[in-house]
Amino acid sequence: MNGKQKWDELSPGKQRLIVVGAVAETVLKAVALADLARRPASQIRGPKPLWALVLTVFNSVGAAPAAYWLFGRRKTS
Repeated sequence: MNGKQKWDELSPGKQRLIVVGAVAETVLKAVALADLARRPASQIRGPKPLWALVLTVFNSVGAAPAAYWLFGRRKTS
């Protein structure tokens, strides 16, 4: 076996885990993109289009949205 399994060969628990992970990733990305869209560029570290690209293109298992929340936003006073 080459290590790759088809969807129907996975156990129901693994299938659920994959679906939950995909939903969580989608929600994290959507919330980060919504925040990015409404924030002025002066409150974002780096170019907004680059953040949008990173958030939408990279399959990051939550890493890209976390990076945006931790490093991409400037502190507002």
